[in-house]
Amino acid sequence: MARVKRGTTKSKSRKNVLKKTKGYRHGRSTKKKQAHEAIMHAGTHSFTHRRDKKNDFRRLWNIKINAGARSSKENPISYSKFIGALKKNKIDLDRKILADIAENNSESFERIVKKVI
Repeated sequence: MARVKRGTTKSKSRKNVLKKTKGYRHGRSTKKKQAHEAIMHAGTHSFTHRRDKKNDFRRLWNIKINAGARSSKENPISYSKFIGALKKNKIDLDRKILADIAENNSESFERIVKKVI
């Protein structure tokens, strides 16, 4: 029976593992065993952290909206009152858009606050 030579298969496997650890430091990016361990450790929390990222961004948007609403020149208002007034006036802008407007276009955000109050 002929023996099995694994040269191409083994190098392909190694190449694929090392491709996933590109940018890792030290032996984790060059040695197959350490790279495989690094991939396993990185994958343990990746699912959870993809979910956490959504919460982190929502918190950031809330902070930006609060800062914009409180720094309103004529009518400073708290975040919770501002969001409540938006819902009452049936203005359907999500927090991501509001945060972007508050950060980059303060005049427009002032008009939104004025319209809500």
